[in-house]
Amino acid sequence: MTELVRSRTDERRVARVTIARPDVKNAFNAELIAQLSAAIDGVPADARCVVLASEGDTFCAGADLAWMRSMADYTLEENLADSGALARLFAKLDELPMPIVARVQGSAFGGGAGLVAMADIAVAVEAAVFAFTEVRLGIVPAVVSPYVVRKVGPSFATAAFTTGIRFDSHRAFDAGLVHSVVDEGQLDAEVGRFVDAIISGGPEAVNAAKRLVREVTGRAPADVRDLVVQRIANARVGAEGQDGMRAFLEKRAPRWLGGSRRQN
Repeated sequence: MTELVRSRTDERRVARVTIARPDVKNAFNAELIAQLSAAIDGVPADARCVVLASEGDTFCAGADLAWMRSMADYTLEENLADSGALARLFAKLDELPMPIVARVQGSAFGGGAGLVAMADIAVAVEAAVFAFTEVRLGIVPAVVSPYVVRKVGPSFATAAFTTGIRFDSHRAFDAGLVHSVVDEGQLDAEVGRFVDAIISGGPEAVNAAKRLVREVTGRAPADVRDLVVQRIANARVGAEGQDGMRAFLEKRAPRWLGGSRRQN
C-alpha cells in the first residue's frame, strides 16, 4: 500500500501528521481519507498538539479528479458510504482534545479548505489561495459546512459557498479562517511559535481551554455562568493549577516545563 500520510510524535509530544500526495496536489480519495483517519486515530492521548501539514506546493486541492470520475456513476447508497467516510474523518479531527495547528504552505480548495477550517490555529503563506468551489460542479460543501460556519460565521460562509469565488490569504485572515499570514520562508518559524506557546501552557489547561470555547459558543453569559465558575474553581484546586500558580509566585517554571528556578 502506498503511504499517503506520514505521522510521528516528537520528544515534546507534538504529533505531526503530513499528507504526502503532492503529485495530485494532496487531493482526497478513498485511500487518503482512510489513511488520514488512521493517523488521527493514532495520535497519542497525551500529545500536546497536532501539526497538520502536507507536501508539495498545494496544501490540499479537495477531491481527486479520478476519484470524482468514479463517483459519477455511484448509486445513492454508494455516495452515502463515501460521504460518510469523509464525515467520520472530520468528526475524528473535531474530537481531538488537543489543539490542531495547520501548516498551510499552499492553496486549499473544497475539502482542503475545510481542513483549514477544522484547525484551531492555521498559519498560511501569503501566496495561498482558498475557495469552496463545490457549487461550480453542481454539488455543495456539505460535509465541511458545520466546521466552516463555526469558524468564519454564516455571512462569510454563505458568500464563499454560493459563489465558489477564490480569496487570498489576507481575506482568509480577515474572515478568521487563518490566524497568521507569513512569507514562505517564515512558515515553519511561525508554526513553531504557536507550538511553543501551546507547550508553555499546562497540558490540562490548554485542552480545557479548547473545550471551553466549544461549551460557551452561542450561549448567553447568564446561561453558562455556573459552568464557567465550576471550570475555573476546578482548575484552581487541581494539581496542575496549584503547581502553575505556585510556580509563578515562587519564580520557577511549572512542573510541565521542568520546574527549574527562573532568573529574575
